[in-house]
Amino acid sequence: MRDTSAGAGLPGSTGKLVPPHNDEAEQASLGAMMLDEDAIATVIQYLRPDDFYSNANRRVYSAILSLFNQGRKADIITVTEELRKAGDGELDMSGGPSYIASLTNVVPSSANVDYYAKIVQDCSLRRSLIRVAGEVTAKSFDESLESRIILEETQQRIFDLTEDRKTLSFKSAKEIVPKTIETIEKLYNAKDAYTGVPTGFEELDSMTSGFQPAELIIIGARPSVGKTALALTMAANMSINNKNRRIPTAFFTLEMSDMALMQRLISSEANIESNKIRSGLLKPSDFHSLMTAAGTIYEAPLYIVDMPNMKLLDLRAQARRLRVQQKVEIIFIDYLTLIGSDNYQLARHEQIAEISRSLKSLARELNIPIVALSQVRRDAEGKRPNLSDIRESGSIEQDADVVMFLHRERESDKKKTERESSEDARTELIIAKQRNGPVGTVEIVFLPRFTKFASLSREHQ
Repeated sequence: MRDTSAGAGLPGSTGKLVPPHNDEAEQASLGAMMLDEDAIATVIQYLRPDDFYSNANRRVYSAILSLFNQGRKADIITVTEELRKAGDGELDMSGGPSYIASLTNVVPSSANVDYYAKIVQDCSLRRSLIRVAGEVTAKSFDESLESRIILEETQQRIFDLTEDRKTLSFKSAKEIVPKTIETIEKLYNAKDAYTGVPTGFEELDSMTSGFQPAELIIIGARPSVGKTALALTMAANMSINNKNRRIPTAFFTLEMSDMALMQRLISSEANIESNKIRSGLLKPSDFHSLMTAAGTIYEAPLYIVDMPNMKLLDLRAQARRLRVQQKVEIIFIDYLTLIGSDNYQLARHEQIAEISRSLKSLARELNIPIVALSQVRRDAEGKRPNLSDIRESGSIEQDADVVMFLHRERESDKKKTERESSEDARTELIIAKQRNGPVGTVEIVFLPRFTKFASLSREHQ
């Protein structure tokens, strides 16, 4: 079979550049489907109506799919009748029933139908790439558009093409069982007990087996309960203090500056009270601990992105870059509702829904866990939060694979004045949702002097 676009528009040719297509492969695919009903199930894995270049072939394919969905066999009479019911007069111009009858003469059998379908799919993909390239070219000449937006949109379009072209398929138990056993054996022999990225909180990791690839994890709490402190503690446990290996980690800070975040991290690692670092009231003996901690952090594969008012397009582009260039294995975002949407016409809750879906899609695309912080509603103050308390949009609850909340009893202002603010506070980490594991509560300890969290057992030690 030949590609009818071959040679068209090549240097030295005066002909118009014809989009890639193969009429013979299209007709052979349709003919095979009419000869053998089983061939329809094969072709459906590869092709949609829009993949056919010829309008006539596209309409015949749609008619065959319609008959298939009705449980009826596709032949010359039924396809012709289905087209007539659809009011398709254009096919009559191409020969009508005689054209449909000719399709079965193109192929002797349906044996090679998957080969024909792949040719049609490949030509369709090439046409899609040409369309994307044309749009990028046109936008690149438009100086009113920012280049970063053009780049992000192009990356997204290419990714969408890849996702759309994934072939539906099935595997037998004989194929799956050996691979599954091999994976279990690797886990059994591995030093690391967790299948995902461990957080450093043993009880939490036992429940989740670490944060899993392609999952969106939401950490919610009221203001000043410690969302950022918990996320930063987890990031430090992964990239700095992991005994087996340091895990490349990215931390997107939309609320605090990178310097303020680093001060917190140094305070946490050096066990020097954060207010001393902020005020500069340090003892000479503190500098040894400070410099030791700074040196350890300096060598860590930790990447901080400080961009207030970050747009969703910027975040996705930066995340892809970090994944490719620095091989990051987890991303933290502080916090979700500060991400700006590029679609200002949508209501705020619709923008948050778009952001939530995009983060889940990004986690799947990069195949790493993404942890996003989120505030809970004001009326959740003073009570244990639940899924309905997630602020702005219920879509966050729907898109997230894991949702956890930080909660501890608030003290009255009078009690606060009667006790030191530096006293450690037990905090509940409530796992309210987990698609692939149990829910429950883990008790951890907040250490306000160092603005970090620790496991209860670790704090006792």
